Amino acid sequence: MVPRAPVRHSGGDALVAGLKRWHVDALYGMPGVQLDAFFDAMQRDGGIKVIHTRHEQGAAYMAFGAAASTGRPAVCVVVPGPGVLNAGAALATAYACYAPVLCITSTIATAHLGRGHGLLHEIGDQPGFLRGLTKWYGRAESAAEIPALVDEAFRQLGSGQPRPVAIEVPPDVLAQTALFYPDDAAPCLPARPVLDARAIADAAVMLRQARNPVIVVGSGARQAGPSIEAIAAKLQAPVLSRLQGRGVISDASPYSCAGSAFNDHWRDVDVVIGFGTRLTQLREWGAGGGLNVIHVDIAYPETVRVTQPAIAIIADAAEAAQALLLELADYQYEGEGRLDRLVALKCRFSAEIAKALRPQVEYLDAIRRALPESGILVDEMTQIGYVARCAFPIHHPHGFISSSYQGTLGFGFATALGAQAANPGRRVVSVTGDGGFLFTMPELATAAQHGIPLTTVLFVDGYFGNVRRIQANSYGQRFIATELKNPDFLTLARAFGICAVQADTPAALYAALMDRLDRAEPSLIVVPLELEATPSPWPYLLPRKVR
Repeated sequence: MVPRAPVRHSGGDALVAGLKRWHVDALYGMPGVQLDAFFDAMQRDGGIKVIHTRHEQGAAYMAFGAAASTGRPAVCVVVPGPGVLNAGAALATAYACYAPVLCITSTIATAHLGRGHGLLHEIGDQPGFLRGLTKWYGRAESAAEIPALVDEAFRQLGSGQPRPVAIEVPPDVLAQTALFYPDDAAPCLPARPVLDARAIADAAVMLRQARNPVIVVGSGARQAGPSIEAIAAKLQAPVLSRLQGRGVISDASPYSCAGSAFNDHWRDVDVVIGFGTRLTQLREWGAGGGLNVIHVDIAYPETVRVTQPAIAIIADAAEAAQALLLELADYQYEGEGRLDRLVALKCRFSAEIAKALRPQVEYLDAIRRALPESGILVDEMTQIGYVARCAFPIHHPHGFISSSYQGTLGFGFATALGAQAANPGRRVVSVTGDGGFLFTMPELATAAQHGIPLTTVLFVDGYFGNVRRIQANSYGQRFIATELKNPDFLTLARAFGICAVQADTPAALYAALMDRLDRAEPSLIVVPLELEATPSPWPYLLPRKVR
């Protein structure tokens, strides 16, 4: 085969070509002087849509929302220095949530790197900052290195645990020209671990002999739902999820169980199998000392991070679950009580929180009735969002987006914008509070400019509510720095050209959602809420040992 003639391109052109090779057709970002050659290349090429934001944190959160809602890599582009720093909270959130986000940035000119001349956007150790927020970082030293650098970034995104990666391309390298040999071949996909058949067989034996088995799922199990539910049916065992595993199996399944419902029942478990989860429940939730653990994860270090498992299976969760299901083909638990106990536990928990957390649950019920089952809910660090973790039914594995252990106040609105932009055929609802919403509120302009039909439900109580509650309960009502001076949110949204309405009751919220979710335009629904009227959710979310 005769090689094709080389083509002279700039580094910016090579970066665009590399992204398109990996099927990137949209990205989130902001232009800036060190990125000029890249943005010019995108403009001339026309094959990548740029959704530009009003702040770098908005761009990075939107990429996180796109990645978390699809499971596919999403790209944000930010200037170096302050742009990278502004994107930091979103990259940390993507890291906590195992979201495949590629952050592209630049640097100061190559000749000045590391010299501390105080040039525009220069910070002391940008590579160190990025390494702390990503699983892999790389820099192109010349334009000719860019294609391989992009390929390696996407291999990293697709191998092991899907966490953020970052690449730097100095501005002079983006502007530099080089000869590139066109390559139309499909990119080389990452290698996958080889499944250990003996470990699968040993796991099947342990599960057959279990007295009270439990399955725990996390974000790594999102493609394994059908096999895991079939295993649960054979074992008559609950499938627990807290945040990242929500929707791996539908909450309509009799085997699906909110992790919070199981908080005080770990002492009775003798075997737990975790699929694509950190299994932090074993440490935080007070599991018994005689527990046998089967831990399935694509990354070996994750299987020994919390506890030494009896059986570690290093594999993709979907592959392992399918193999385990085949190994259990001739097995069916025929004893009494497992499923009945699970159903009774779920009914008691649902009734308890419906009574104890009635205001939050009624609003969540209104949202659930209005949002199609295929829809996506993005929560926030707010009173309604906390309760959604256990009281909002999810029916598909990308139907609920949270900030996991990062607990990133203010992430929700911009993240939901990214989820909606990446899923034009599905409806997304952002549930946020007046504290978190103002973190990325200027992205209302992004929603209007790009016509992103996100529906945002803004609960307004006038406080940083969770901190306020802590100060009231633990610090003798010595309140400090928690009261909020809010704008008129309806007028504010309308100033951006966003339709805004107020809903004072759950019934009014349902009616507003039914009206707005059918419209191809962004909307804001403002719901006034008294903090004192919303009971604390933590007794129902946290295990007794840490309440």
